[in-house]
Amino acid sequence: MPTGGGKSMCYQVPGLLMDGVTLVISPLISLMKDQVMALKNAGVGAAYVNSTLTIEQLRLVYRRIREGAYKIIYAAPERLLAEGFLSVMQEVKISLLAVDEAHCISQWGQDFRPSYLRITEFLDVLPYRPVVAAYTATATEFVRGDIVRILGLRDPFTVITGFDRPNLSFDVQKPKNKTASLLAFLRSRYDKSGIVYCATRANVDKLYGELTKQGISTAKYHAGMDDAERAAQQEDFSYDRKTVMVATNAFGMGIDKSNISYVVHYNMPKSVEAYYQEAGRAGRDGSKAECVLYFSAGDVTTAKYLIENGSENEELSPEERQKVLEADMARLDAMTGYCKTTECLRGYILNYFGQPHEENCGNCTNCLAEYVDLDITTEAQMILSCIRRVRAHLGYSVGTALIVNVLRGGKVKRVLDLGLDKVKTYGMMVKSDPMQIRAYIEHLEKEGYLQVTEEYQTLVLTERADEVLFRGETVTMPVKLTPAAPEVPKKAGRPVSAKEKTAAYSGEAPEELLDMLKTVRLRLAEEEKVPRYMVFSNAALEDMAIKRPHTMEEFLNVSGVGNTKAAKYGEIFLGVIADYEKQDD
Repeated sequence: MPTGGGKSMCYQVPGLLMDGVTLVISPLISLMKDQVMALKNAGVGAAYVNSTLTIEQLRLVYRRIREGAYKIIYAAPERLLAEGFLSVMQEVKISLLAVDEAHCISQWGQDFRPSYLRITEFLDVLPYRPVVAAYTATATEFVRGDIVRILGLRDPFTVITGFDRPNLSFDVQKPKNKTASLLAFLRSRYDKSGIVYCATRANVDKLYGELTKQGISTAKYHAGMDDAERAAQQEDFSYDRKTVMVATNAFGMGIDKSNISYVVHYNMPKSVEAYYQEAGRAGRDGSKAECVLYFSAGDVTTAKYLIENGSENEELSPEERQKVLEADMARLDAMTGYCKTTECLRGYILNYFGQPHEENCGNCTNCLAEYVDLDITTEAQMILSCIRRVRAHLGYSVGTALIVNVLRGGKVKRVLDLGLDKVKTYGMMVKSDPMQIRAYIEHLEKEGYLQVTEEYQTLVLTERADEVLFRGETVTMPVKLTPAAPEVPKKAGRPVSAKEKTAAYSGEAPEELLDMLKTVRLRLAEEEKVPRYMVFSNAALEDMAIKRPHTMEEFLNVSGVGNTKAAKYGEIFLGVIADYEKQDD
């Protein structure tokens, strides 16, 4: 199921119905904390066991487990074979073992963790084998097969709900100045909460400083910060004291914050799986949300460096490490393809995961934009000729960056040292934007006029290039004319007419009532010292404002309202709705 699709319900509900305890294996400390808090608020006995607990806290949890205080227990995979934990688990009845983020068990998964292999060892030393279930948001067909095989699932009942998240819109941009574009984006969404992902810690620190300097309410998160600072920053974001979180991919896995309205990737991630999981943290409450990716050629270089120089896992053999590296590089190629495609962005993602889909989703910038075929024959001839002449001059091929510098008449040291300023095509495209030249080169590669060598990323002409250079073949390139205009958010607090209030019954949430409900939610959240979405999500408040319940029975029909929350908050919110409707009298 996709991120935000409700996987946790698939083990929490059975866990409540079965006799014993449900053990949930997860690598995500944030998820454990959030879900245990949510379960406790719903009246369910729950606990987690991970590295954040002290020895005294662990002993208390183990004692409470033996006393039968918990129905659902979360544990990190590293804990499974620890003597104290294993001893307790062998004494209690485990009815269901749920493996969350199950793709981590496969070497071909985007986030392989050898600690996940301990799950099978753990199962082998239990007095009996419980029902075993596995859940993931981002597994290809091959990885799904690995999950079944490695966990030893016996004739498993398999459900694939689909990977589509219709409430998410997708956009890939190639801005000349990423920071300036991001500032404009954030300022137009000043009243919304969102995440900005960066590839490196240095980028996080730099961007955090710039956004803070510009008055944007910003938090930051990366593994280089000390635990206390990270926790404080995450809390500020979770409790909506800060509206923007700038972070590396160390942040967000398992975060159950439902009111994230956008996710911006300042740098391209290393895989489609990682991108879709991170982008999927937007709109978890079902509300419309934006997923924007800023792409530049440098992102590919950075991603390759991070893959090639990632920490080597000593638990893997050299052959296994090579397999993981090859898989990572293949995923990077697929991610780069997403950034360059002119086809439907949602369709590209769904193709990757093997899901059929409509040709046009109508909710990504590629589908919403108008394209025209532009004749770039002259530009193609200049580029292909330059690649040919540089090769003849040097005796070997070079990469895109050097070709762009030669075409633009660059005075950089390498161009001059190699004598490439003497090549006939030097400076031939001096007035062209370097990003545009790169776009032409990418298109020529896509259409088969040139190839990029895998090992050194150099440009090599194919036989088809001769058709353009010597036989008059025309080259066209689809160019985006009118990208979809970004949605301009409404400002809170504007007067709302009685007519608009009446319109609420036809499916529109009246803004004034929504503001009143949000104000009360904020007060309750601050009193209880919990994030706002733990009281009610934005989607629940919107449904409440549309349905305008008058009785407790009607209140229970609001999306996201159960018996516990109705008993706790029902009278308060029914009172707000009643006060709103009195304004018309």
